[in-house]
Amino acid sequence: MEVPILIVGAGPTGLVLALWLAKRNIPFRLIEKNSGPGQASRAMVVQARTLEFYRQLGIAGRVIDAGIKMKRIQLREGARKVAGFSFGDIGVDLTPYPCILSLPQDDHERLLVKILEEAGITIEWNTQLLRFNDDGNRVSATLSKNGAEESADFAYLCGCDGARSTVRQGLGLNFPGGTYDEIFYVADVQATGPTIDQQVNICLSAHTLSLAFPVRSTGMARLIGIVPMELGDRQNATFDQLRPYVKKQTDVDVQQVNWFSTYHVHHRVAEHFRRGRVFIAGDASHIHSPAGGQGMNTGIGDAVNLAWKLAAVIREQADASIFDTYDSERLGFARWLVATTDRLFATVVGSGLKSKLVRAVFVPYLAPLLFHLRSIRRGQFRLVSQIHIQYRDSALSSGTAGKISGGDRLPWLSQQDNYKPLESLDWQIHVYGTAGDDLVAFGKKRDMPIHCFPWSEAAAKAGFSRDAIYLIRPDGHVALTLADQNIEAIGKFINDHKIGTRE
Repeated sequence: MEVPILIVGAGPTGLVLALWLAKRNIPFRLIEKNSGPGQASRAMVVQARTLEFYRQLGIAGRVIDAGIKMKRIQLREGARKVAGFSFGDIGVDLTPYPCILSLPQDDHERLLVKILEEAGITIEWNTQLLRFNDDGNRVSATLSKNGAEESADFAYLCGCDGARSTVRQGLGLNFPGGTYDEIFYVADVQATGPTIDQQVNICLSAHTLSLAFPVRSTGMARLIGIVPMELGDRQNATFDQLRPYVKKQTDVDVQQVNWFSTYHVHHRVAEHFRRGRVFIAGDASHIHSPAGGQGMNTGIGDAVNLAWKLAAVIREQADASIFDTYDSERLGFARWLVATTDRLFATVVGSGLKSKLVRAVFVPYLAPLLFHLRSIRRGQFRLVSQIHIQYRDSALSSGTAGKISGGDRLPWLSQQDNYKPLESLDWQIHVYGTAGDDLVAFGKKRDMPIHCFPWSEAAAKAGFSRDAIYLIRPDGHVALTLADQNIEAIGKFINDHKIGTRE
């Protein structure tokens, strides 16, 4: 098998999976049934954690330049400002990217495709997976390319092929979940108004919910909301029917509608994200409410988690048993997301009395009090930005040193920029303080980079323990923490998990 990996689907999840593998010099084929990148804006939000991954790939600057930084979140009741806060005020010491980036999915995809092409990677458009078989040693796939069938063998198959995934269906995986009763509208419009100036606007009232934020260029906005019950045939509602509701809810004057659609919102998570040599990721494995812009970013997180593990196994720097942690880590997070974010979404958007009371009481009374608390603002930013994601229950996580446990995302230190070494996409050891001679010798013997950062007040505030060992995974999560520089313990962890360069 000259090409060990087949990636099915060239949406954001498949493209990021391909970019990570390409940077690790892992051969693959990337196929897409459509003739080119998507034409609809669909997912709009790129979160801070995704930008951190993009920095590891060396493309964060280009992605940011292509979008609009939304630096503030504002809660409104029509034209009235109720509460709000700036992301920069609360996230500047948490991540290099204390913002939410507005970048339409079609523009996003075209940029990622261009970056792949610059790396010499060709996407096979008009190519569809028809069927596959995993015999335990290889995956045999039958493809249709421009109408002609071909067969090929691969070591691994990655299904990034959307909610109607051929790969998921071929695995026979259940996709349990449900559909919200409400019908939503989405529109990209040319508009004027106070709610579309570099900020996310959440417009709540006792009867409805709407979102408004900038997109593409000055004067362009994305509007999302609930189609009012009184319109009758809500599924076929037109924007002209919605125009007075939009004005009342968002205080936006729409001059031109560039795209408009109505849709149902689903929430589903596959029973597993892996069987044997076949994996699913992104919308093929989970779909969510649009609350907080989590869906696409979660799929990109899947891609990164899977990519580094595939690269490690193929380069014989990990045992194939590490794939079990892809299923447990990403499935666990997807289920948590549905159980929390989607449950909250259902409460806020529902048409029942409980939801109306939540909107009626929360907006004018509770929101200003809660948003005034810095701890609440920081907690909300951690949640939405996905920098809170941790894998403490993973078999690949162990120990606690300071306030940091195995599985946590590595805290960012702005003055020392401890994220710079993560651009290697490889395992590494961090020490905040001094690395002893035995640890230095261990690193040389195992060909394991050791990065020492001066002990500082910022390191203590971030939760690090002085002179402790932090073994960092390629995705920037901590695998092992050791309060003392116990060489035997870190050697045992590496050998037990068969990672990196082993004895």
